[in-house]
Amino acid sequence: MSDLLELVREDLRGFGGYQSARSQALQGDLWLNANESAWASPADPGSTSRRYPDPQPTALRSALARLYSCDEASLLIGRGSDEAIDLLVRALCTPGRDAVLVTPPVFGMYAVSARLQGAPLVEVPLRQAASGLHADMQAIQQAALESRAKVVFLCSPSNPAGSAIALEEIERLAAALQGRALVVVDEAYGEFSDLPSATTLQQRQANIAVLRTLSKAHALAAARIGVVIADPALIGVLRCCQAPYPVPTPCAELALAALAPATLEQTRRRVELVRNERERLRAMLGALPGVVAVYPSQGNYLLVRFVDAGAAFRALLDAGVVVRDQRAVPRLGDALRITIGSPEQNDRVICALRLQEAAA
Repeated sequence: MSDLLELVREDLRGFGGYQSARSQALQGDLWLNANESAWASPADPGSTSRRYPDPQPTALRSALARLYSCDEASLLIGRGSDEAIDLLVRALCTPGRDAVLVTPPVFGMYAVSARLQGAPLVEVPLRQAASGLHADMQAIQQAALESRAKVVFLCSPSNPAGSAIALEEIERLAAALQGRALVVVDEAYGEFSDLPSATTLQQRQANIAVLRTLSKAHALAAARIGVVIADPALIGVLRCCQAPYPVPTPCAELALAALAPATLEQTRRRVELVRNERERLRAMLGALPGVVAVYPSQGNYLLVRFVDAGAAFRALLDAGVVVRDQRAVPRLGDALRITIGSPEQNDRVICALRLQEAAA
């Protein structure tokens, strides 16, 4: 057994999972094997929704593999990145024994999945610097080894901090944890980053898994299409742990349309616009007297510290602008996270904050 499969829970090694009616490649023109309705829904007469979907839609899987430059065997489609996070924790962590390491402030679903699995949670806070909040890779490595963490989540670009982790640092950590832990790099905002994907490290370090999603740059948040890219052996284990029909047919069709060449080109142009707007908004926010700091970001958002974050939040809300209030998050009591919108939307943000400062 490889080092990577030895990370899987002992009781799940060789686990076959549930074999659904779509698990076998059977051929026929009269399908009576899944207890489906013989008629289309009256609410959806022109659709094939009465049939259970392909667990891993073939055309979509191929398109996603091309998009992320990986082999199809290395990719599992799921319901957003959330399902992938949950699957990884459940497949690798024995409750009460195997720890999950996270780097707060960060996306909360890592900790939620650990809690639901009964996995001990190890926190290595991001390190404060003049340039923002950054992962302390040496501290992460030490804590992972000392706690015998089985899964280490690295959010890069980090949400909400916006910082990214250099590939050489990720590779160094994965090498130090070889045979001990899986390093999961969450690249939900990877399209907006200057750095290459950590998938480029996987041939040298099999204990790296990468999460990607169509929710952000591809504007398909409601479709819930995410992927985990990892060693095919681990993908096989996760597939056995996954629910029978994770990808609804309408969502798969929408995702496939989003990955057509012409649509991808439009998406690339929009990503470039967001990157340009990110720097414009950062400069404008930084010029406001009530702003303490605007951290550089590799995502489609900015983490902003205010003299009075509560007043800024209320002013934006009064202007109809909803941003993410971070004040309840440890070490972010003066911060808001602002998603980069269109140029007109970003101007509304600045206008509302300027009016609030003028009235103060």
